[in-house]
Amino acid sequence: MIREELQQAINQQIKQEHAAAFIYLGMAGYFESINLSGFAHWCFVQHQEELDHAMRLFRYLLDRGGKVKLEALEAPKCDYASVEAVFEAALKQEQANTASIDDLYEQASKLHDHATISHLQWFVDEQVEEEKIVNEVLSQVQLANGEPQAILYLNDQFRGRQPDASLS
Repeated sequence: MIREELQQAINQQIKQEHAAAFIYLGMAGYFESINLSGFAHWCFVQHQEELDHAMRLFRYLLDRGGKVKLEALEAPKCDYASVEAVFEAALKQEQANTASIDDLYEQASKLHDHATISHLQWFVDEQVEEEKIVNEVLSQVQLANGEPQAILYLNDQFRGRQPDASLS
């Protein structure tokens, strides 16, 4: 049986993952509204990955005899000033998610909950990858410097993004 304080913290992280998914969905809607479907596709894939992360935690909590408590989410932003602004927001969101995972890991460590520590290690590693990917996209968008041809090239490239096979 998982301790009450960890149950609450994991439920909070489930909410965080759902909120991240919702944010990426709002970003996808923005890109679709300005006819950048490749960028939208990238965000849809990211949306699904965040949902998969939430479900990993959801299942883990149930496996440990905990209770899932789902809370309402705030409406995500659906309008941005630029492609760059979207990925600046995405990087901040990923950094916030990393901090939240780190806090949860620290709490599990203090409680000597080795099963939770083991489960959370995947999330710690995943967040390194998440931040790296978003940072790379942001760097590419910044290099494009708002040039329509470069943005359209990136849009075309991102249309081919595949979901992370390790989440299945």
